[in-house]
Amino acid sequence: MTIEEAQQVVDDWIKTKGVRYFNELTNMAILTEEVGELARLIARTYGEQSFKESDKNRDLGDEMADVLWVLICLANQTGVNLTESLKKNLEKKNKRDGTRHQENEKLK
Repeated sequence: MTIEEAQQVVDDWIKTKGVRYFNELTNMAILTEEVGELARLIARTYGEQSFKESDKNRDLGDEMADVLWVLICLANQTGVNLTESLKKNLEKKNKRDGTRHQENEKLK
């Protein structure tokens, strides 16, 4: 599935099953919540924190997909084409950071 297709699938789902988009501020709060859930799982999986019983059956990919879903919702409702935005962002990174990381002594 392309990013463009994902944006359409989410839009179709919202309009047929979700009734309507939550407003942008609500979706921003939900995005923050979902990123927090992802961070919690990563901290327990790769960091030093131990799992609580409620964390044990969480799936990393599912948590990432939750973040992506809400990000796509925000893009759709604000008129952002994520495919075009990602292309522009990659161009910016290549121009600005094309050699920066390779020249960073801290990364060697």
